[in-house]
Amino acid sequence: MTTGQRADSTATVIIGHRIRPGMDQEYAAWQEGVNTAAARYAGHLGAEVSPPTELQPDWVVVYRFDSVAHLQAWMNGATRQRLLNIGERFFDGPGTQQVITGGARPPDPLVTVVVTHRVHPDHVEDFLRWQHDMTEAEGRFPGFRGTELFRPIEGLQDEWTTLYRYDNAEHLEAWLTSEQRQRMLAEGAKFHDFTLQKIQNSFGSWFAFEENGREAPPPSETKTAIAVWVGLYPTVVLLTLALSPLKLPLWIGLLIGNLLSSLVMSFFTMPHYVNRLLKRWLWPAQGTSPLRTNLFGLGVVAMALGFWVIVFYLVTRQFWTLP
Repeated sequence: MTTGQRADSTATVIIGHRIRPGMDQEYAAWQEGVNTAAARYAGHLGAEVSPPTELQPDWVVVYRFDSVAHLQAWMNGATRQRLLNIGERFFDGPGTQQVITGGARPPDPLVTVVVTHRVHPDHVEDFLRWQHDMTEAEGRFPGFRGTELFRPIEGLQDEWTTLYRYDNAEHLEAWLTSEQRQRMLAEGAKFHDFTLQKIQNSFGSWFAFEENGREAPPPSETKTAIAVWVGLYPTVVLLTLALSPLKLPLWIGLLIGNLLSSLVMSFFTMPHYVNRLLKRWLWPAQGTSPLRTNLFGLGVVAMALGFWVIVFYLVTRQFWTLP
């Protein structure tokens, strides 16, 4: 558990909004523009947008900056306020917001829950003891990945923020609905002024880059989709060729092929092939030209896919005909 913060730590803000029915597409387009504006601010490290799920009814946006000062410049700037005035019509009521500084991102953030508590200064020691007991209780449940606790930031937020992580949604729900958690909440009744936010990362650890000992923010959704395409094409074709001599029925062949594709993509293709091949594009160094970076990345993508197209053409047309 992390209870302190460093002066040189990164800063993250997690914003949740419930969107009016029927306006999701318009909101998503507006939010993309907001993310583009945020990327122009000093210290910007990345932004993530998570649409609603069965567990999380809000749209969740995560901004990461290299310092609290740079985060404040974006959050309090005229540009963001102007964009919020435009986007106000999408929001179905007030949103939620948590700011986090310090600590490293988890290596495999499949399901992350963010809980913020307003704690009276006279109750801080009691809160820390109660939070310690809560963490010990969470740790006894299957799938628990760890907890981080962050103190309030003077002038920015008054709440204590807790992150706790589970390996999947089922294990998380088992804890959230458990009798043990209800007892713990009853014991900490004076800390009941809290909000809870869930964040899911559907690609797990497919994209993981280290920067100064910390995991870097994941690439944008567009880059993610293209990168997965680069890895998926050779993986699927090679597995199809490998399974073709078995002459399996279509329905069983796809069942087995999809399972093998998921395993190969997770443990080999993405970490050992795609991430290394496209690292400069997926996670460019600060200060590099976005246009030059994108041209380089798309060029590498085209060459990689072109290489596999030629290889598979020769294999399936010149050297071997599929049964």
